[in-house]
Amino acid sequence: MLTLFRWLLRLTIGLIVLLVAAVILAWYFAVRSLPDYDATLQVQGISAPVEIVRSTENVPHIFGQTDEDVFFALGLAHAQDRLFQMTLLRRAAQGRLAEVYGAGAFPADDLARRLELYRNASASLDSQDQATQAALRAYSDGVNQWIAQVNKGALGRGAPEFFVLPQDIAYWQPADSLAILKLLAAAASNSAAEEILRARLSLTWPERGTDLLVGEGNTPAILLPRYADLFPGARLAPPEARRGPAPDRDATDFLRPGSGLGANGFAAAADRTAAGGALLANDPQAPLVAPSMYYLARLQLTSGGVIGATVPGMPVVFSGRNPQLAWGIAPAAMDDADIAIEEIQPGRADRYRGAGGWTEFATRREVIRVLDEPNRAITLRSSRNGPLVPLLDPGLADVTPLGHVAALRWTGLSGTDTTMSALIGVMRATDTGSAATALGRVVAPAMAVTLAGSDGIRQVTVGAMPQRAANHPTGGAMPVPGWLAEGEWQGLVPVSEDSPTEEGLAFATEERGPLALRRTRLAHLLKDREVHSRDSFIAAQLDVVSPAARALLPLVGADLWFTGEPAAPGTPERQRQDALNLLAEWDGAMSEHLPEPLIYAAWMGALQDRLIRDELGPVADDIRRLHPGFVDSVFRNRSGAGAWCDIVQSAPAEDCTTIARQALDRAILDLTQRYGPDVTSWRWGDAHQARHVHPGLGQIGVLGWIVNLPQAISGGTFTLSSTTMLGTGPNPFEAATGPGYRGVYDLADPDSSVFIISTGQSGHPLSRHYDDLAGLWRRGEYIGMSLDPQLARAAATGIMTLQPAAP
Repeated sequence: MLTLFRWLLRLTIGLIVLLVAAVILAWYFAVRSLPDYDATLQVQGISAPVEIVRSTENVPHIFGQTDEDVFFALGLAHAQDRLFQMTLLRRAAQGRLAEVYGAGAFPADDLARRLELYRNASASLDSQDQATQAALRAYSDGVNQWIAQVNKGALGRGAPEFFVLPQDIAYWQPADSLAILKLLAAAASNSAAEEILRARLSLTWPERGTDLLVGEGNTPAILLPRYADLFPGARLAPPEARRGPAPDRDATDFLRPGSGLGANGFAAAADRTAAGGALLANDPQAPLVAPSMYYLARLQLTSGGVIGATVPGMPVVFSGRNPQLAWGIAPAAMDDADIAIEEIQPGRADRYRGAGGWTEFATRREVIRVLDEPNRAITLRSSRNGPLVPLLDPGLADVTPLGHVAALRWTGLSGTDTTMSALIGVMRATDTGSAATALGRVVAPAMAVTLAGSDGIRQVTVGAMPQRAANHPTGGAMPVPGWLAEGEWQGLVPVSEDSPTEEGLAFATEERGPLALRRTRLAHLLKDREVHSRDSFIAAQLDVVSPAARALLPLVGADLWFTGEPAAPGTPERQRQDALNLLAEWDGAMSEHLPEPLIYAAWMGALQDRLIRDELGPVADDIRRLHPGFVDSVFRNRSGAGAWCDIVQSAPAEDCTTIARQALDRAILDLTQRYGPDVTSWRWGDAHQARHVHPGLGQIGVLGWIVNLPQAISGGTFTLSSTTMLGTGPNPFEAATGPGYRGVYDLADPDSSVFIISTGQSGHPLSRHYDDLAGLWRRGEYIGMSLDPQLARAAATGIMTLQPAAP
C-alpha cells in the first residue's frame, strides 16, 4: 500500500511539473512574439532609413524619405501588431477560413468563392493608378519583411494565435489588400438582404407584409407587385430548408457579406465654429472584435502628414486628416445590388432560361480544404446576371421557387475596381475639390464622404450606380425574373454627387426610414447651436438619446400610463406600474446606468414580435431589428396598418392597447427572470454589453475569458452613438457592431484633433497595448491626434529604425 502511495505521489508531482513546464514554455513562445519597438532592423525594400516612432498609446508615427518607404513601414507596423488579424481577413476574402476553423466556416468560404472577392481583386490590380500600385507593392514588401524577421529570429511565429490555430503564413501580395477592401464592400452592402426580406414578407402576407418596411429603401411598399405574381406558385420553403439565424456571434462571421455597416459623418463650416476653422467628426462602425478592426497611424508622405484610422491589411487612412483637409466616410443609401431568379431547364441543371432561350451556365470547380475533414469540391456557376449565391442570406430559400436558383448582381463584382486608388488619392488631396475629384473613382462600396478644408465643407456621394429600366418589374426592391430583359441593368454609372449643405452644416448617417430618426436627431443637435466647437462635436458623437424611444413611447403607451392607486408590492401589476412610472419620466437617454432603456428595449422588442408573429410565422425569427416606422404606422392606423394588432388565431378582435399591455407584461416577466423582481434595480448596461470577441481564440474556453473584452456601454440602435444589437439568442441586447473608431478634426487648431479606437493598438493578448484604449473608448474619451513630430518623439515609448540592407 505504501509503495502504491509513493508511485501515485511521484506521478502527481511529475504531472504537475510537466504542466508547469508546458505553461512556462507556452508563455515563453507567446512572449517572444511581442515586438521590440526600439529595435534597429536591416531590411530589404527601402531606399533610405525610416523611423517608426511609437507614441504613449502605441500609435506609429512613420517618417521616411519617399512615400514608398513610408507605406513599407506601415505594412511592417501593421504586421508587428496585427499579423493574425491580417491573415484572417485575407483568408475570409479568399474563402479559406475552413482550413483553420473547420467545417463551421465552410458556408463563409463558399460564399466568398462565389462572390469571387479575391479573383476580382486580383483582376483590379492593373486598374489602379501608378502611385497606388507602388503603395500596394511597398506595403506588401513591408509586411513580408516582418514575416522574414519573425522567421529569422524565431519570434514566436509572429503572434500566439498561430500556435493554437496552426497555419502557414504566406507572404503578402498587393492583391491581398484589394481583396480585404472587397470584403469590406460586401459587408457594407445590404441591398440584396433587403430585397429578400421584402419578397418573404410579400409571400407571407401579400396584402400587408411589406408594411414592416414602410418607407424603408428606395421604393415605396405600396408600389411593389406581389412576389407571388412575379413567380406564380412561389411558396415559403419548409423549415428544414431555411438556414436560421445563429444564436450567437460566430468567430468566422465578423465580416459577413450583407451585414450592413454604418457611420455618422458631420461637419461645420468655419463661420459656424468658435475658433474660425472647419470641424468634422466621423465614427465608422465595425464588428466589435478584439483587437479592433481599426488601427491608428500617422504617415509622413511627401504631400504632408496624414493621420487617422487604417484597417490592417491596407495602406489607406480611411478617416482622418492631413494639414489642409479632413475626411470621414459613411455608407451611402445606394441600391447597389439585385437578386435575379433564374429558371433551370428541366432535366438540365447546367442550363438556365435566358432572354433568348436556354443557356449554359459558366461553370468551374474549386476545392475548399476543411480542417480535420476531407476536402470539399464546390461547383461555381454564373449566369448572365451574375454568380449563383445559394448561401447569400438565410431567407433566400424562401424566395427561390422550385426549379430556380438565385444570381447576384452587385457593383462590387468588378475586375476594374479603382476604389483603392480613390482612397489613397484623398490622402494626398489639399482641398475639398481635389478630394472630390479623387473620390470620383470609387466603385464599391458606395460612400457618403464628408470633407472639410480651408475652402469650406462638402459632402459627396460616390460609387457605381446601377441603371435600371423605367419599366423594371420591381425597381430593384425585390428579386426579379432573370429572363426578363426589362429586369437587367442597363449599365453602371460612376456617381460623384454633392449633397446640399444646410446653413453651413453637413451631416450623413446610414439610417433610412420614415422617421429618419438618427438623421433628425443629428440635425437637431447641429442646428441648435449657432457656434460649434470641438467639444460640441464630441458631445454630438457621443449622444445616447434615442429618438425612437421619444417617438414611440408616448404613442404606444398613450392609454397605459398609470393614474390610479398603486397595486400591492411584489405583484405583476405593481411591476407594470413601476415600469410605466419610470418610462413616463424618462428623457430617452440610453444610459448604461438606468433601468428605463432596458424596459423600453424589451417592451418594443416584445411588442413588434407580438404584432408580427401570427402573420409572419417563422419569418419573424429573422426580424431582429426594431422597425420604428412600422410600429408608428400600426398605432396610428395608417392605411389600415392597425390590422396587425388583431391576433389572427383568436376569436375576439384585439386592439393595439391590449397588445401593448400584453407585450409589456411579457417583457417584464422575461426581465424579472434575468435580473430579479425589483424594476428599479435593473440596468441597461447589464444587458447591453460591447463584447469584443477575439476571432481566433474567443470561442476557446478559458482563452476566451482572457482575450475577449466585455464592457457595459450606453447607446443603442437608433442613438448617434450607435450599436447594432444581436436581436436573438440568449443575449439579444448584446452589441454586435459599434463605432470601432471615433475621430473629431479641428482645422482651426489641427493638433487639438482627437481620435480613439475600441480596444488597443496591439493584437497580442499579452501586450499592455491590447486593451489600453478600451476603457477610454467606453467612457467617451479620446487621445490627441497630432502631426507634430517633436510631440511624437517627446512621448515616444519606442523608436524603431529601419535600415536598408546591403544588396
